[in-house]
Amino acid sequence: MALSGFHPSVAPWFEERFSSPTAPQALGWPHIQSGQNVLIAAPTGSGKTLAGFLWAIDSLARRGEELREETRVLYVSPLKALGNDVQKNLNGPLAELRDRDQTVPALRVLVRTGDTSSSQRASMLKRPPHILVTTPESLYILLGSVGGRGMLGAVRTVIVDEIHALAGDKRGAHLALSLERLERLCARPLQRIGLSATQKPLDRIASFLVGADRLCEV
Repeated sequence: MALSGFHPSVAPWFEERFSSPTAPQALGWPHIQSGQNVLIAAPTGSGKTLAGFLWAIDSLARRGEELREETRVLYVSPLKALGNDVQKNLNGPLAELRDRDQTVPALRVLVRTGDTSSSQRASMLKRPPHILVTTPESLYILLGSVGGRGMLGAVRTVIVDEIHALAGDKRGAHLALSLERLERLCARPLQRIGLSATQKPLDRIASFLVGADRLCEV
């Protein structure tokens, strides 16, 4: 049941790769599929990242030839190394999906941090990735530039990883402001997904993720 509703190529790919969903995936996907904001609190190694990403990938895959070269999914992590790992871990499955079904568009994942070269930054502004991996600080810089705002205006889903490391400090306050600026730029509510193995109290973390006046499934 957890895989019902997925793209005809995404569901069998997952079953071949993982056999069955983990608890965070099975419990999280119905809420994510319905467009709700979701906070997933689960131990390391429980498939949280894929729980957050798979429906977003599915929505991109469904667009087929209609998918434009625009950034639709934004992944934010306080750890640059984690962002690089996520890019590597996404590229393999995305290539496998493409090999399985050529109607699935070639989805591009790029990383934008303080270590990204000026030539790479310029290149991604000209040809935006479908999934952008970044840090709170780099997101702030992007929102402060004309080119960055042009790239981020099509974002629909924001995934905040290791959210416990941001809640309650200045970096977190900075990110919360950036997410509000991003939502204003996109002129529509963003779906926000938070991930972490260590977070409490959950209601406070959920409010940090989505704002005090919004709802979040935990």
